[in-house]
Amino acid sequence: MAESKPVYLKLRDRIAAAIIDGRYAEGAMLPSVRAYAAEQGANPLTVAKAYQQFQADGLIRVQRGVGMFVREGAAAQLRAAERETFLGEEWPAIRRRIERLGLDARELLERT
Repeated sequence: MAESKPVYLKLRDRIAAAIIDGRYAEGAMLPSVRAYAAEQGANPLTVAKAYQQFQADGLIRVQRGVGMFVREGAAAQLRAAERETFLGEEWPAIRRRIERLGLDARELLERT
């Protein structure tokens, strides 16, 4: 059963993926809260909460009157955190399912 996440965490995950993928490069300005909210069809307060989480984690810096910028090293930090989450939480469930279905590495690699 899929775990439901609060909307601000879903938005945070989308932004994190964009930083990791380089769509928001290190040093680049993030879209304004209002612009991102409009793009995502979300409440600006919800987007602000997602951005605040990035700020609390030290992944963005705020330049008053200008905007929010991706800090250097943010992509590597986010990638490391996502790897840790994947290996610690997601991979064990995937591995159990692979074993339950009787799949082997050769068969999985043939499908990629």
